Amino acid sequence: MAKTATLTALKGMNDLMPPVTARWEWLEAQVREQMARFAYQNVRLPILERTELFVRGIGEVTDVVEKEMYAFADRADKHGEFDHVSLRPEGTAGVVRAVVEQNLLREGPLRLWYAGPMFRRENVQRGRQRQFHQIGAEALGFAGPDVDAELILLAQSLWKAIGLTGVRLELNSLGQPDERAAHRAELIAYLEAHADQLDEDAKRRLHSNPLRILDTKNPAMQDLVNGAPKLMDFLGEASLAHFAGLRAILDANGVAYTLNPRLVRGLDYYNLSVFEFVTDQLGSQGTVCAGGRYDHLIEQIGGKSAPAVGWALGMERILELLSEQGQVIEAPVSDAFAVVQDATLMPLVLQTLTGLRERGVKVQMHAAGPDGFGAMKKQFKKADASGARHALIFGGDELAAGELSVKPLRGEREAQGEAQTRFALAALDALAQHLRG
Repeated sequence: MAKTATLTALKGMNDLMPPVTARWEWLEAQVREQMARFAYQNVRLPILERTELFVRGIGEVTDVVEKEMYAFADRADKHGEFDHVSLRPEGTAGVVRAVVEQNLLREGPLRLWYAGPMFRRENVQRGRQRQFHQIGAEALGFAGPDVDAELILLAQSLWKAIGLTGVRLELNSLGQPDERAAHRAELIAYLEAHADQLDEDAKRRLHSNPLRILDTKNPAMQDLVNGAPKLMDFLGEASLAHFAGLRAILDANGVAYTLNPRLVRGLDYYNLSVFEFVTDQLGSQGTVCAGGRYDHLIEQIGGKSAPAVGWALGMERILELLSEQGQVIEAPVSDAFAVVQDATLMPLVLQTLTGLRERGVKVQMHAAGPDGFGAMKKQFKKADASGARHALIFGGDELAAGELSVKPLRGEREAQGEAQTRFALAALDALAQHLRG
């Protein structure tokens, strides 16, 4: 009989297993705490959406929609009709769709956050996977630069909470659509006059999305884009005042930033403030958190016009950057590991462990194998390898006396040579306090 081939994960879609998942859970817990402090409420949305949502929201000529989405036709229904659907490549469009569909802004502005996997068919490399994970914060219904600043301060607060250093904030303003249109015309004329210096990617984008040319990483085009018309020179009084308001709040809060006129972001829905937190420690994938204002997206998706602003961070990049900076996030360990002499003792053992768990003690139970529980010595080796701080010894003599033994495996008690001690099974409160202490 032929050997069945081993199935493996798809390229760029990685398994996350212990102890790595402990680092993810730690980051997620830090995010939940910071979101609560800033009064942002969690939302959980579908991974699969209609393709039209992203075409309409992100932009038909963006790289995401043109080249990177996992888009396909769903199975036909009983009428022979089918939906064009896509795995979500980002989170903002889905949040806006849900808010519009459920008319959530009728009661006033919203502060929301989400977390979960996103999908883009990209070239897999360091810091760039095909299934990646984002955490995003969205403030909908707020028009002023104070909420732009609040979101940046939220990110800064998270960096402080997780001990992240070495990221810098870059700012720009994209103004309003009419201002961008005037700049776009001047930019196209400038680039057409220097067509011989454009690479193939720039030529492709020249009339569809010329702003993205300014964000090129091609060294041969740097002088050309540095001399291009600046969008900031086309902004009107209101756009400039909004940007000045944002900067004033950041200055008052001691937030350092750099003005980057080439910062345009890759999605069409942005206007006014845009920003990125970037690092030089992750190679070419230097953006770890980015966002901006998208005052016209709600209307584009079919809702009543309302302002909005948000950001998203890449969890993989944040965790990799923390590792680069030498931060060690320890996996949680059990308070105790149960060592059991004989299977006949298991009813009382499990009754005791249940009582301890109800009192907040983390206990790992040794389970019987094909040949029973095995020698106590071998169980002690497993207890030590588990990382647990104590071994709970369920021996026949101890249980006959209504007791169990506790042996320290690591930590201050073991270092001080604390002897093995006995606790009465009826004194679970005292035992639980000892194990947690």
